[in-house]
Amino acid sequence: MTGAARHLRWLGGRRAQEVRTARAELRAARLRRRLRLPSGWTVLETGGPGPFITRATLRRPDGSEVGWSSRANRKHDQLLDTRRGSTWWAPGAIGWWMGVLFAIGATCFALGALPGYAGAVGLTADGATFFVGSVFFTSAALLQYLEAANARRAPPGVDLPQRWRFLTWEPDRIDWCASAIQLIGTVFFNVSTFAALHASTVQEMNRRVWTPDALGSACFLVSSWLAWCEVCHGRWSWPPSGFSWWIAAVNLGGSIAFGVSAAASYVVPTTQQVRNEALMNLGTFVGAIGFLVGAVLLLPERTSTAQATELQPAS
Repeated sequence: MTGAARHLRWLGGRRAQEVRTARAELRAARLRRRLRLPSGWTVLETGGPGPFITRATLRRPDGSEVGWSSRANRKHDQLLDTRRGSTWWAPGAIGWWMGVLFAIGATCFALGALPGYAGAVGLTADGATFFVGSVFFTSAALLQYLEAANARRAPPGVDLPQRWRFLTWEPDRIDWCASAIQLIGTVFFNVSTFAALHASTVQEMNRRVWTPDALGSACFLVSSWLAWCEVCHGRWSWPPSGFSWWIAAVNLGGSIAFGVSAAASYVVPTTQQVRNEALMNLGTFVGAIGFLVGAVLLLPERTSTAQATELQPAS
């Protein structure tokens, strides 16, 4: 290698290091604004997939270090949680209501997809079961969005004034993006399941039922992928680490199953039949079971001391 080539390589490495340093400084500045770090606090390290910050190590004014993660901050240091009640009964906690409402919605979807259910209760009642389930999904997704919008804006252990927010615009936060996209997806499911009660032609089924169903499934898939990346602080993590990991995993699996169901439910104009009825029902049932399991796990996640340790002094 010539001297000129070595010099160019050195310059390239130096430039790459400067870019990494500048990127780290920008991420640290974003986190300082997000947490409103008081004087004397320092951001030592940040991590997360792509442009998102899902974890960080902070230094207090006394020199001690503390760990922070976006999910633990949202779930265990929540403005909309009275911190009263138990794991299985806590109506003063937004996380408890999220789990209950998601569980009811998922149960409705699983019931509606069961073989023989439509024949036993009739197509109208079966369609109504899906619509009711979609309303519970939307109610839970709205609370999930409010949970993200009202995540505590302060470093661990610091009591700063907090205000309640209904609408925010924070696309640089992975949890905000995931919750907003899933909320949009549930509204698509509302439209789809309501239209299914009235649609009678192939064109109506595909335009008013299948299209919003496919869009809702796509939203769920994107949202679940973002939630998975938040928990993993990247694209993948192993071994499983607590309730949060399992919740994100089963929800992602459920979203994939919902997507398979949507693809199979398209009505073929020439036959006036869905592409694959068995796969459509199986995908819906498996997806609903995935979200049911994830919903139930939200309850112990809220009170888990193991998950809350992400807000404790860093080792």
